[in-house]
Amino acid sequence: MFFEGSEKKLEIIVAASAPNLRELDVSFWSALVNCAHAEILSQLSNADCDAYLLSESSLFVWHDRFVMLTCGNSTLVDAACYFIDALGVSAMALVSYQRKNEYQAHLQASSFADDVGKLRQRIAGKAMRVGHLDSHHHYFFCSDSDYRAPKDDQTCELLMYHIRGELADYLNGGSQSKDEICAALELNDLLPEFEIDAHLFDPSGFSMNGLWGKYYVTLHITPQSENACASSYVSFETNLDLAQYPQDLLGRLLALFSPVSWDTIRFNTDDLTQGFPAHLCLGRGSLTTEQGYDISFSHYQQLEAEVLIPEFM
Repeated sequence: MFFEGSEKKLEIIVAASAPNLRELDVSFWSALVNCAHAEILSQLSNADCDAYLLSESSLFVWHDRFVMLTCGNSTLVDAACYFIDALGVSAMALVSYQRKNEYQAHLQASSFADDVGKLRQRIAGKAMRVGHLDSHHHYFFCSDSDYRAPKDDQTCELLMYHIRGELADYLNGGSQSKDEICAALELNDLLPEFEIDAHLFDPSGFSMNGLWGKYYVTLHITPQSENACASSYVSFETNLDLAQYPQDLLGRLLALFSPVSWDTIRFNTDDLTQGFPAHLCLGRGSLTTEQGYDISFSHYQQLEAEVLIPEFM
């Protein structure tokens, strides 16, 4: 059975007049998550943030904003509409919605255009695409607002496709444990400051959230590659300033998973490739929103040729 690993992403920043989001009851967040056809599996909290592992990725809540990622056939736009309707448009400082092209778009409940239509019934905004239509590309919606992003409001996303090698073989082996996967990912070495919450799915799949003060990391693995209707996929995201962090997180993850190709999406941070394996940059693009987010997208492929084997369908 095919599972769409790539995520949809929602970030909403609320106005100063809005309530402290962390004071909203967990039942509110559970209802919001249910709107996307997902459920909360576990929670991790510190003084700055609440991190929820979901059946379809992750939710992070700070006092003035939240970030939610959902994969599969989820309907994340309905969670966005639920939140806007509950707090009111006047409480929205910024609504940002992001979606990657899907491998099996016909299996999705909606298209990006459908989602934007729902959002624009509630809040005005601009929609755009970065990347080629016939290759990897990403869609963005950003609401019209007077909000201005501080330069240290940074995010980096690493999206890896067609993973290979020892770790990929292990993840497809069918006899893993959560602790063994955490050890194989070298999380204690990569993220020593972070408190980790992880979940192993049946029959396959792995999700991880991590918190360190106001900083978050999240990693989601869809390892399936055993038939012609499957495509392995791994995503990593963080708001760390990677130029200052002592570990080369992106380079280490690329070495562990050895993907055939990968994307980086960066908000207000330089597109550094230090530690990347030998590669070609097949395409890149950038845009700056009216709120001051400098967004860059790059699609890379390893230099070595991929051997393509015909598969019966």
